[in-house]
Amino acid sequence: AASFLGIAGLVSTTGFDGLIYSTGWLVGWPVVLFLIAEPLRNLGRYTFADVVAMRLRQTPVRIAAAAGTLATVTLYLIAQMVGAGGLIRLMFGFSYELAIVLVGCVMIGYVLFGGMIATTWVQIVKAILLMTGAFILAVMVLARFGMNPAALFAAAAERYGAGVLAPGKLVTNPLDALSLGMALMFGTAGLPHILMRFYTVPDARAARRSVFIATGLIGLFYLLTFILGFGAMVLVGPERITSVDRGGNMAAPLLAELLGGTPFLGFIAAVAFATILAVVAGLTLSGAAALSHDLWVSVVRKGRADSGEQLKVARLATLALGAVAVGLGITFKGQNVAFMVSLAFAIAASANFPALTLAIFWRGYTTAGAVTSMAAGTVSTLALIYLSPTLQIDILGRDEAWFPLKNPALVTMPLSFLAGIAVSLLAPEPSAAAGYAMVERRVHLGGDE
Repeated sequence: AASFLGIAGLVSTTGFDGLIYSTGWLVGWPVVLFLIAEPLRNLGRYTFADVVAMRLRQTPVRIAAAAGTLATVTLYLIAQMVGAGGLIRLMFGFSYELAIVLVGCVMIGYVLFGGMIATTWVQIVKAILLMTGAFILAVMVLARFGMNPAALFAAAAERYGAGVLAPGKLVTNPLDALSLGMALMFGTAGLPHILMRFYTVPDARAARRSVFIATGLIGLFYLLTFILGFGAMVLVGPERITSVDRGGNMAAPLLAELLGGTPFLGFIAAVAFATILAVVAGLTLSGAAALSHDLWVSVVRKGRADSGEQLKVARLATLALGAVAVGLGITFKGQNVAFMVSLAFAIAASANFPALTLAIFWRGYTTAGAVTSMAAGTVSTLALIYLSPTLQIDILGRDEAWFPLKNPALVTMPLSFLAGIAVSLLAPEPSAAAGYAMVERRVHLGGDE
């Protein structure tokens, strides 16, 4: 949804700069492929905390990991709810608030009764439909310009100026661009609902192959969204797009309505909603797993809870996450979906990615270092997001912000790495080093310890 609705919307309203999101997300997948996929599949069981905590003291590490996971999941859920609310409002004319509540109810029901199997199937189906719908819509756009992308870009430049084909319209501060790029590139390797997927494939080779295929398909899809964004800019117009949704998230559905009428709008909207449902289900499952598996079973019950008790806690966690997502989705009305997702990526890049990388590749990483790294990444990212122009100016309506960058990853990700390394060096933990020696072969080659 962030790509289909958010990036198309950003390109339609700002031009070339919308590609920064596509580029950042795409180059994040090779990071996953070469650094994370195999070790994670070799070591993991249910959540990424299983990997970080495998050779460290379980309780403090799982608490810190669960906090980072929940912060990431919550921000990501907000973005999906904003997109879904705008979509339902466009289709049925409901108020935004009612649309958010309805989407929340559907989300909770789907996760409660469908679980991981239903989530997997809806992700498979939506991927096929999304690629098909985006391809058809892109062909319909190009047909208006003699199947020539250059003619489309020339029309955009003629109508809105050559600036729409050059960087600098969306991200004017180079530090903002660097910070956003860091969040998108490294955040992919720290997303809980992505990492959870590696535990569902049979072996590390399958994990690597699935990431390779996904990278190719994602790259193709981003090329299509670029065509859709400029098509919406020229054919629909930024004024019309932002009048329907201030964040520009309805650019692709409005383009579909213009080119294919109401039936095609219905198809594209259904595809977008299926995409949102698939992402929301995966996010909710990863958040519920963090609460039920990492906190309740491993920390509170010390591993003594049976499967029935864990399932009950997971269902209660799903209800709680759904309620939080509805409330925050209403609060963040009018924000661009892709931008909101980038904030979730900032937490993943700052809290999860450093801890995961150091746990896999550094023998000297300690329990105190892991907890400090994840806590520093989570707390600093949330604090700087609150102090950023996004919340202070766009949401709270204040005149200025305490922190100048819209995305804090440039500050928070290095801080997390430095905190983890410094604390590990200052307070060595011999048992952690010994634990690494025990699992080192398994990290890189698989098999038993």
